[in-house]
Amino acid sequence: MNSPPTTPAFPAMRAQARRSLSLPFEALRGECDESFFIASGPGGQHRNKTESGVRLFHRPTGLVVTATERRSQVQNRGVAMERLRELLAEMGTEPKIRRATRPTRGSKERRLSDKRHRSNTRAQRGNDFD
Repeated sequence: MNSPPTTPAFPAMRAQARRSLSLPFEALRGECDESFFIASGPGGQHRNKTESGVRLFHRPTGLVVTATERRSQVQNRGVAMERLRELLAEMGTEPKIRRATRPTRGSKERRLSDKRHRSNTRAQRGNDFD
């Protein structure tokens, strides 16, 4: 749930992510829906009975981040905001366009040489006991 979306961001969403990234903490928090839940795991009664887990849903981009590491809701909120900023920064960058390249002559020769060597090795396996 904390990973960035696998599909590339559309230009409009990229622009929205960059705009949201430039906002101060409180303004960015205003763009998010916060929900709290009971976090599981080690931490004893304080963690098991309080709603210390934080889930942030960023309305403009649809990103969702969670934080459950700390026993404090306030600390988890800060961690979730950091994660949201990281995802927005990643979403705001334009991916490099990959240009198709051809294998070099040397790499082709090495590959064919290895194939020949492997073929000869396999061909010799049955001839040891003749």
